[in-house]
Amino acid sequence: MSAQTKEWILHSVIFNLKHEQGSEAERQFLEDGERILTSIPTVTNFQVYKQVSGKNDFRHGFAMEFANQADYDAYNEHPLHVQFVNERWVTEVEKFLEIDYVK
Repeated sequence: MSAQTKEWILHSVIFNLKHEQGSEAERQFLEDGERILTSIPTVTNFQVYKQVSGKNDFRHGFAMEFANQADYDAYNEHPLHVQFVNERWVTEVEKFLEIDYVK
């Protein structure tokens, strides 16, 4: 097995924003999300995606990896994550689906 152990977690969320597609507000949310969340020490391999499947109607995705459950818990409890969720996510995201994978 690679460096990824059974504790490794891929945290992903697909979502739609309340902002108009292609708007400055949409761009700013995606950029701020990446900047803020990647500053949390336990986050690795952060990615921002544009969702293109016709099988669902979500438009955006964030994905990131954690070495283990403790790192994932530290992220969830980190003040920057809590602040981003409370101040931006709750007010700017219309709907979302969160999926966490282990290998």
